[in-house]
Amino acid sequence: MKAAGCIRIFADKKSGKDAERKELAKALDYLRPGDTLVVPSLDRLARSLQDLITIVADLRRRGVGFRSLKEALDTTTPGGRLVFHVFAALAEFLRELIIEDTHEGLAAAKARGVRLGRPPAMTPEQIRHARALLTQPDATVSSIARLFGVSRSTIYKYVPELKPTGLQQVKTGVPDPRPELTEH
Repeated sequence: MKAAGCIRIFADKKSGKDAERKELAKALDYLRPGDTLVVPSLDRLARSLQDLITIVADLRRRGVGFRSLKEALDTTTPGGRLVFHVFAALAEFLRELIIEDTHEGLAAAKARGVRLGRPPAMTPEQIRHARALLTQPDATVSSIARLFGVSRSTIYKYVPELKPTGLQQVKTGVPDPRPELTEH
């Protein structure tokens, strides 16, 4: 690194995908416009291609160059920037392929009748039971929700006829203070 003309060297002691990289953070903070970040190889800077693109794009926004010795990549030159943009375009292309494959897989699963997403909170039998309980005068939405181990909003979701619409009122036992809504 000294032979490459580096004035200050930062070196993380830990490695691994999830290791905290304090020295990298210090190096990125140390850099000023016009500086160039030099690394021995790309894998010493970033854990993935997306990570690399993000770091180098941030450096460029800040007016900082980037140079990798092993790969002979130098974003301070037009050719280096071109190579880096090709890397970025390939990474974006791969991301879009993954998204497309995911959508195709989901569509195929739906076509096979696979149920996607979170399972229903209540079974049809529980919904019928909840409706029956709601006909009892002393039953409340809260007590029924507790009985089934769900929230009140879940009861309202599965028994939509309970939702007040327009000027209808929910029986709460408390008179509505708005005179225009009070029944005469």
